[in-house]
Amino acid sequence: MFLGTGSAVLPQVLRSWSTGTSAPDAILMNALLLNVALIIFGMRRYRELIAEIEERRKAEERAQFLAETDPLTGCLNRRSITPETDKLIEKAAAENKAVAFLMIDLDNFKQINDLNGHKVGDRLLKETANCLKSVLPTDGILARLGGDEFACVVTFDKNAPDVVDQVASSLNSVVSKPMKIDGYPVEVTISVGIATNLVQPADDTTLLDGEAIMHRADIAMYHAKKQGKDRYFWFETSMEKELRFRNDLESGIKRGILENEFEPYYEQQIDLTSGKIVGFEMLARWNSPELGLVNPAIFIPVAEELGVIAPLSEQLIEQALLDAKEWDATITLSVNISPIQLRDPWFSQKLLKLLVRHNFPPQRLEIEITESCLHENIGVVKSMITSLKNQGVQISLDDFGTGYSSLSQLRTLPFDRLKIDRSFVGELNAEDACEKIVNAIISLGDGLDMPITAEGIEDQRILEALKGKGQMKGQGYLYGRPETAAKVRERLAADDLLAKPAETESHIVPANTVVDTQPPTELRQRA
Repeated sequence: MFLGTGSAVLPQVLRSWSTGTSAPDAILMNALLLNVALIIFGMRRYRELIAEIEERRKAEERAQFLAETDPLTGCLNRRSITPETDKLIEKAAAENKAVAFLMIDLDNFKQINDLNGHKVGDRLLKETANCLKSVLPTDGILARLGGDEFACVVTFDKNAPDVVDQVASSLNSVVSKPMKIDGYPVEVTISVGIATNLVQPADDTTLLDGEAIMHRADIAMYHAKKQGKDRYFWFETSMEKELRFRNDLESGIKRGILENEFEPYYEQQIDLTSGKIVGFEMLARWNSPELGLVNPAIFIPVAEELGVIAPLSEQLIEQALLDAKEWDATITLSVNISPIQLRDPWFSQKLLKLLVRHNFPPQRLEIEITESCLHENIGVVKSMITSLKNQGVQISLDDFGTGYSSLSQLRTLPFDRLKIDRSFVGELNAEDACEKIVNAIISLGDGLDMPITAEGIEDQRILEALKGKGQMKGQGYLYGRPETAAKVRERLAADDLLAKPAETESHIVPANTVVDTQPPTELRQRA
């Protein structure tokens, strides 16, 4: 009402002043009504502004909360952990204390997630956060950095770092207790990496910031994972060097495949009775422009983890086929196959295509399968072996006696040859048990009509001992180290064991050979 009165009075007052038709009392009354109306209108607008400001403040606080908090667990998130750690470092320095950053990663979380579903995985993350909170010191900080990764930040007395060890042990103990989530029994462990803001334990003057100690803790956690999981490690500078080497190794392997830096080397295989060369085993070598000569025991496992072992192996096999075509037709080529390649249902078809493409006789190729590969995917392995043998490729069981295979697998899998592991051959004259094992393997091979190859012949005494045990092939450093293709060619040329022109041109692989474009039969039946 007053607001309406005020809006009607204002033009009336203006007209009265301009025309002089109203009495002073009427004009003053109208002015008073105008002021009252304006005050009431102003109060109403004031309240609206206050409510609007409060609503905006709450929205900003909510946005800030969401920006700094993990919505699933209610913990801090990756964005907020660094500034909060910096605040704790500043506070700890004022109290003459140090700060420890514990990087936490759930072991095998992906497997749990895949088996039980994302709903169970999310519940597990919530339960894990609650478990971590329950043992966290009162002044500690807990954050979920993303995925299955958490972080705890705690203060400790510089002279008592063992307190942090106790915290790490408590975290591991509380999380590793069996849980039941939505009816599913779940057990999980954690790998923990620990770093302190002290550059060196004895140096309390130079301090690292939150970002730096988080980086160090992450490196230590990665080291804990590598050492077998379910454990914790304090950061050491050697870990960072190791991680940098690993990163250089990974990028170098990928680039090396593209630029053909990997090279096949060849180790002689000798007929022990005649002493003549009857074959070569192809071994991978990598002379990196940046890292130098890298041991295959280092780069092959990394290539397998990266998922590039298949293209690397195919590249080396293809080059080895080209090299071996220059050898005498009686000399065989042996190549090792990675367990990862055995899981590829198309592997046998890829290999047969290479043989056809390069016109290489399948009978001269021997595939070596490590015994430890046979305890999984036995059906797939059998299909591949059968497919390759049907085309004439020879199959040998490598490192026999060291893996998981049983005698029944020797009966069901069509192997052509057994290779005695070097760990038995090398101790042939030193341990009576090794002598008996070697004799047993040779007898087994004779009974199953499988020829024997002995690995690791290092000296003349071992050679003489093996020669007395019957006909077999052998290889080892007694006959020389693995050599390049050029060195092998020189060696064979000296013994007149290079291929004759007619041999290099002949079509031993039939021109009408059909390479099946379907996976092995067993896999098609499963599908």
